[in-house]
Amino acid sequence: MSYSQIKTNLKEAYNNKASERDSLEIEQWKVEIRQSFLNRLLEDNKQTLLEIGAGSGRDSMFFQDQGLTVICTDLSSEMVNLCKLKGLEAHEMGFDSITFPDESFDAVWALNCLLHVPKHELEKILVGIKRVLKTDGYFYMGVYGGHSSEGIWENDFYEPKRFFSFYENEELITILKKYFTVFSFEVLGSEIIGGKDLSFQTFVLKKLDY
Repeated sequence: MSYSQIKTNLKEAYNNKASERDSLEIEQWKVEIRQSFLNRLLEDNKQTLLEIGAGSGRDSMFFQDQGLTVICTDLSSEMVNLCKLKGLEAHEMGFDSITFPDESFDAVWALNCLLHVPKHELEKILVGIKRVLKTDGYFYMGVYGGHSSEGIWENDFYEPKRFFSFYENEELITILKKYFTVFSFEVLGSEIIGGKDLSFQTFVLKKLDY
Protein backbone atom coordinates (compact mmCIF):
# COMPACT_ATOMS: atom_id res chain seq x y z
CA MET A 1 0.00 0.00 0.00
CA SER A 2 1.33 3.45 -0.92
CA TYR A 3 1.80 6.17 1.69
CA SER A 4 -0.83 8.20 -0.14
CA GLN A 5 -3.40 5.42 0.36
CA ILE A 6 -2.32 4.96 3.98
CA LYS A 7 -2.95 8.66 4.62
CA THR A 8 -6.34 8.53 2.88
CA ASN A 9 -7.39 5.64 5.11
CA LEU A 10 -6.05 7.31 8.26
CA LYS A 11 -7.91 10.50 7.49
CA GLU A 12 -11.17 8.62 7.07
CA ALA A 13 -10.60 6.50 10.18
CA TYR A 14 -9.89 9.49 12.41
CA ASN A 15 -12.69 11.57 10.90
CA ASN A 16 -15.05 8.76 11.89
CA LYS A 17 -13.72 8.64 15.45
CA ALA A 18 -13.12 12.37 16.07
CA SER A 19 -15.98 12.99 18.52
CA GLU A 20 -15.36 9.75 20.38
CA ARG A 21 -11.65 10.45 20.80
CA ASP A 22 -12.37 14.00 21.93
CA SER A 23 -14.33 12.61 24.89
CA LEU A 24 -11.61 10.21 26.11
CA GLU A 25 -9.84 10.86 29.41
CA ILE A 26 -6.07 11.25 29.28
CA GLU A 27 -4.09 8.50 30.99
CA GLN A 28 -1.97 9.54 33.97
CA TRP A 29 1.32 8.44 32.45
CA LYS A 30 0.68 10.72 29.47
CA VAL A 31 -0.08 13.60 31.83
CA GLU A 32 3.32 13.08 33.48
CA ILE A 33 5.18 12.95 30.16
CA ARG A 34 3.48 16.13 28.99
CA GLN A 35 4.20 18.00 32.22
CA SER A 36 7.85 16.94 32.14
CA PHE A 37 8.24 18.27 28.60
CA LEU A 38 6.52 21.54 29.54
CA ASN A 39 8.88 21.95 32.50
CA ARG A 40 11.85 21.54 30.17
CA LEU A 41 10.50 24.17 27.77
CA LEU A 42 9.78 26.68 30.52
CA GLU A 43 13.21 26.19 32.10
CA ASP A 44 14.81 27.04 28.76
CA ASN A 45 12.43 29.93 28.04
CA LYS A 46 10.94 28.28 24.96
CA GLN A 47 7.85 30.05 23.69
CA THR A 48 6.54 28.52 20.45
CA LEU A 49 5.34 24.95 19.90
CA LEU A 50 4.07 22.95 16.94
CA GLU A 51 2.01 19.84 17.60
CA ILE A 52 1.78 17.39 14.71
CA GLY A 53 -0.90 14.73 14.73
CA ALA A 54 -2.75 16.87 17.23
CA GLY A 55 -6.04 15.00 17.16
CA SER A 56 -8.77 17.03 18.85
CA GLY A 57 -6.22 19.39 20.41
CA ARG A 58 -6.09 18.18 24.02
CA ASP A 59 -2.32 18.55 24.37
CA SER A 60 -2.17 21.73 22.31
CA MET A 61 -4.73 23.29 24.66
CA PHE A 62 -2.63 22.27 27.64
CA PHE A 63 0.50 23.92 26.25
CA GLN A 64 -1.43 27.02 25.17
CA ASP A 65 -3.02 27.33 28.61
CA GLN A 66 0.50 27.27 30.09
CA GLY A 67 1.48 30.35 28.08
CA LEU A 68 3.08 28.88 24.97
CA THR A 69 2.19 30.06 21.47
CA VAL A 70 0.86 26.91 19.84
CA ILE A 71 0.03 25.83 16.30
CA CYS A 72 -1.34 22.35 15.67
CA THR A 73 -1.78 20.17 12.62
CA ASP A 74 -3.63 16.98 11.81
CA LEU A 75 -4.47 14.95 8.72
CA SER A 76 -8.12 14.70 9.77
CA SER A 77 -10.39 17.60 8.85
CA GLU A 78 -12.78 16.67 11.67
CA MET A 79 -9.94 16.77 14.21
CA VAL A 80 -8.80 20.13 12.88
CA ASN A 81 -12.34 21.48 13.28
CA LEU A 82 -12.40 20.32 16.91
CA CYS A 83 -9.08 22.09 17.51
CA LYS A 84 -10.45 25.31 16.05
CA LEU A 85 -13.56 25.07 18.23
CA LYS A 86 -11.19 25.07 21.23
CA GLY A 87 -9.65 28.33 20.03
CA LEU A 88 -6.48 26.78 18.65
CA GLU A 89 -4.72 27.72 15.44
CA ALA A 90 -5.02 24.47 13.51
CA HIS A 91 -4.17 23.34 10.00
CA GLU A 92 -5.09 20.25 7.99
CA MET A 93 -1.61 18.99 7.15
CA GLY A 94 0.25 15.70 6.87
CA PHE A 95 3.63 14.94 8.40
CA ASP A 96 5.18 14.87 4.92
CA SER A 97 3.87 18.30 3.93
CA ILE A 98 4.74 20.65 6.80
CA THR A 99 4.72 24.04 5.13
CA PHE A 100 5.84 26.41 7.90
CA PRO A 101 9.01 28.49 7.33
CA ASP A 102 12.42 27.24 8.45
CA GLU A 103 13.16 27.53 12.18
CA SER A 104 9.62 28.60 13.09
CA PHE A 105 9.30 26.77 16.41
CA ASP A 106 11.13 26.33 19.70
CA ALA A 107 9.54 22.90 20.15
CA VAL A 108 7.67 20.16 18.31
CA TRP A 109 5.34 17.73 20.10
CA ALA A 110 4.46 14.39 18.48
CA LEU A 111 2.63 11.95 20.75
CA ASN A 112 1.40 8.64 19.30
CA CYS A 113 1.27 9.86 15.72
CA LEU A 114 4.53 9.05 13.91
CA LEU A 115 3.79 5.35 14.41
CA HIS A 116 1.46 5.71 11.41
CA VAL A 117 4.41 6.47 9.09
CA PRO A 118 5.83 3.67 6.91
CA LYS A 119 9.44 2.97 7.80
CA HIS A 120 10.75 4.01 4.39
CA GLU A 121 9.13 7.46 4.84
CA LEU A 122 10.23 8.25 8.41
CA GLU A 123 13.60 9.85 7.68
CA LYS A 124 12.09 12.21 5.11
CA ILE A 125 9.56 13.33 7.72
CA LEU A 126 12.26 13.80 10.37
CA VAL A 127 14.07 16.12 7.94
CA GLY A 128 10.90 18.22 7.67
CA ILE A 129 10.50 18.41 11.44
CA LYS A 130 14.13 19.39 11.85
CA ARG A 131 13.72 22.11 9.24
CA VAL A 132 10.96 23.96 11.12
CA LEU A 133 12.66 23.56 14.51
CA LYS A 134 14.99 26.28 15.77
CA THR A 135 18.57 25.40 16.67
CA ASP A 136 18.57 24.19 20.29
CA GLY A 137 14.86 23.52 19.97
CA TYR A 138 13.25 20.43 21.51
CA PHE A 139 11.39 17.66 19.72
CA TYR A 140 9.26 15.27 21.77
CA MET A 141 8.47 11.94 20.11
CA GLY A 142 6.49 9.23 21.85
CA VAL A 143 5.46 5.99 20.14
CA TYR A 144 4.46 2.46 21.00
CA GLY A 145 7.09 -0.11 20.05
CA GLY A 146 9.51 -2.64 21.42
CA HIS A 147 9.50 -4.98 18.47
CA SER A 148 9.99 -4.40 14.74
CA SER A 149 6.97 -4.63 12.44
CA GLU A 150 4.78 -2.60 10.11
CA GLY A 151 1.46 -3.02 8.37
CA ILE A 152 -2.29 -2.83 8.79
CA TRP A 153 -3.53 -3.79 12.25
CA GLU A 154 -6.03 -6.46 11.30
CA ASN A 155 -7.73 -6.43 14.73
CA ASP A 156 -8.23 -2.67 14.65
CA PHE A 157 -11.73 -1.49 15.61
CA TYR A 158 -11.32 1.63 13.45
CA GLU A 159 -12.56 1.61 9.86
CA PRO A 160 -10.67 1.72 7.60
CA LYS A 161 -8.16 -0.24 9.67
CA ARG A 162 -5.02 1.78 10.48
CA PHE A 163 -1.40 1.27 9.46
CA PHE A 164 1.24 1.06 12.22
CA SER A 165 5.04 0.92 12.29
CA PHE A 166 6.84 -0.34 15.39
CA TYR A 167 10.57 -0.30 16.14
CA GLU A 168 12.96 -2.03 18.46
CA ASN A 169 14.66 0.52 20.73
CA GLU A 170 18.09 0.53 19.08
CA GLU A 171 16.57 0.54 15.60
CA LEU A 172 14.68 3.76 16.31
CA ILE A 173 17.54 5.40 18.23
CA THR A 174 19.89 4.82 15.28
CA ILE A 175 17.51 6.61 12.93
CA LEU A 176 16.82 9.55 15.24
CA LYS A 177 20.53 10.14 15.93
CA LYS A 178 21.04 10.96 12.25
CA TYR A 179 19.05 14.17 12.72
CA PHE A 180 18.82 14.99 16.42
CA THR A 181 20.70 14.74 19.68
CA VAL A 182 18.96 12.32 22.03
CA PHE A 183 18.48 14.47 25.12
CA SER A 184 16.57 11.76 27.00
CA PHE A 185 15.10 8.34 26.26
CA GLU A 186 12.88 6.14 28.40
CA VAL A 187 10.96 2.93 27.85
CA LEU A 188 7.66 2.56 29.71
CA GLY A 189 6.59 -1.02 30.24
CA SER A 190 3.16 -2.62 30.22
CA GLU A 191 2.80 -2.14 33.98
CA ILE A 192 2.81 1.64 33.41
CA ILE A 193 0.90 1.97 30.15
CA GLY A 194 -1.93 -0.35 31.08
CA GLY A 195 -1.05 -3.90 30.16
CA LYS A 196 -0.61 -3.43 26.42
CA ASP A 197 1.54 -5.95 24.56
CA LEU A 198 3.85 -3.13 23.47
CA SER A 199 6.15 -0.85 25.41
CA PHE A 200 6.16 2.94 24.98
CA GLN A 201 9.28 4.72 23.70
CA THR A 202 9.53 8.31 24.89
CA PHE A 203 12.19 10.65 23.49
CA VAL A 204 13.20 14.23 24.11
CA LEU A 205 15.43 15.25 21.21
CA LYS A 206 17.33 18.42 20.35
CA LYS A 207 18.09 19.82 16.94
CA LEU A 208 21.68 19.34 15.85
CA ASP A 209 23.46 22.58 15.03
CA TYR A 210 25.00 21.19 11.83
